[in-house]
Amino acid sequence: MDSQEQNSSYRQILKYTSLFGSIQGINILIALVRNKIVAVLLGPSVMGLMSLFYSTIQMMFNATNLGIGTSSVKTLSELVDQGEEERLVRHVGVIRSWAMLTAIGGMLVSMLLVPLLSRMSFSDGNHELHLFLLTPAVALMAIAGGEMAVLKATRQLKNIARFSMLNMAFTLLAALLLFYFIGEAAIVPYLVSVALAQMVLTMIYSVRLYPYRLSFSGSVLREGKPMVKLGLAFVAAGVCTSGADFAIRAILNKVASLEVVGLYNSGVMMTVVYAGMVFSAFETDFFPRLSQVNQRVDESNLLVNRQIEVTMHILSPMLIVFSMGMPLFLPLLFSRQFLPVLSMIQVTTLSMFIRGVKLPAAYLMLGKGDSRAFFWMELYSAVVLVLAVVGGYLLWGLVGTGIGILLTEALDILVVNALCRLRYHYQVSKQVTRAALFHLPLQVLCLFSTQFLSDISYWAAGLVLFVISLWISLHFFFTQK
Repeated sequence: MDSQEQNSSYRQILKYTSLFGSIQGINILIALVRNKIVAVLLGPSVMGLMSLFYSTIQMMFNATNLGIGTSSVKTLSELVDQGEEERLVRHVGVIRSWAMLTAIGGMLVSMLLVPLLSRMSFSDGNHELHLFLLTPAVALMAIAGGEMAVLKATRQLKNIARFSMLNMAFTLLAALLLFYFIGEAAIVPYLVSVALAQMVLTMIYSVRLYPYRLSFSGSVLREGKPMVKLGLAFVAAGVCTSGADFAIRAILNKVASLEVVGLYNSGVMMTVVYAGMVFSAFETDFFPRLSQVNQRVDESNLLVNRQIEVTMHILSPMLIVFSMGMPLFLPLLFSRQFLPVLSMIQVTTLSMFIRGVKLPAAYLMLGKGDSRAFFWMELYSAVVLVLAVVGGYLLWGLVGTGIGILLTEALDILVVNALCRLRYHYQVSKQVTRAALFHLPLQVLCLFSTQFLSDISYWAAGLVLFVISLWISLHFFFTQK
């Protein structure tokens, strides 16, 4: 690949990462305002209850959607790359038909499991009705997942950006109105209304591209079998991830209290969830492109390494500001009741840098459709996460949960890189190594500063680390133009 092509590749990554990064930045601000509303109106205990409800329906969605939202992106991206429009249109119909089946099946299965889920999550067992009323959200999420896959695979990036903005604006408005007028009783209506809005908004954009048609004939369903077969492994992996999330909250509820769950959830939301929104800024463009070149080792390696490089340069200065500024941000964005989670957030922030480096390589498993490797990796990660977070809490309290998340990510990146090297001949480039040698020490120093410095030395260290990281990143960005 010549220099012009290399620069073009960097420009494309920077262009779409910047586009979705800006959108996700606005989304994060909206989410912060929404969570401030919930924190002030409801407090940590009710936030803990809402997080348990959400993790329950998320787990049921992951367990019943047959992986349509992931496996279909890979299949459609390959058809887009081949320019087979007729097959593409037909396969969109196949995806929608299977998504509808999983929506109905997922809701029914969730209804049947409500008594078991209630006993697993709540010691008082008085939330069966709430969980039953939440089951339609599982169906709505399944339909939306199929439509989002169509938008991603056909590279409707601007439409995805518009959808994302509208969806987040709705969640803010719904939170303000429902929690202000109804209070704690608004949790179930809020979660269902958010899922409904997501489905409706996604369909508005996708149906413009391909008219909505369903067919449950034997030939159509058989055509989707390879996609479903691949997706089943993703389902199992998704169950591991959401199951770990569910297990951690349920265990913390039993060994501690709903207030601890609410504090832990706020810490995860401030780091894992919001950082995940930033990661989705590159995933929206990156995964379909990786799927298109998944059989070409050199191109796959080049694409992964460049995405890692860009991600590090974007994340590093942002995470330093985030971590060092958290003593100011946390009371402002939630309330002073949430200050006990401060150290947990600052420890977990370092794990988000590691995750940003890990994810592009981890997507090789998805891009190549290696469902078996992906499942075992997710199972391993889920088991380690539960053990590390719960063990960390028992040893060191809330800050221990952050240490558990950090330990999990550190082990994950070693396993992912070793696995990708053995199975897909992935090699870390010199450029990635050089960027890591610049940015990782700054992130470690940032963590130590947050834990051991105070007053003027704290803020002086933060400013110096931010300026150095920003200078490194800007030098990279300007030299690629």
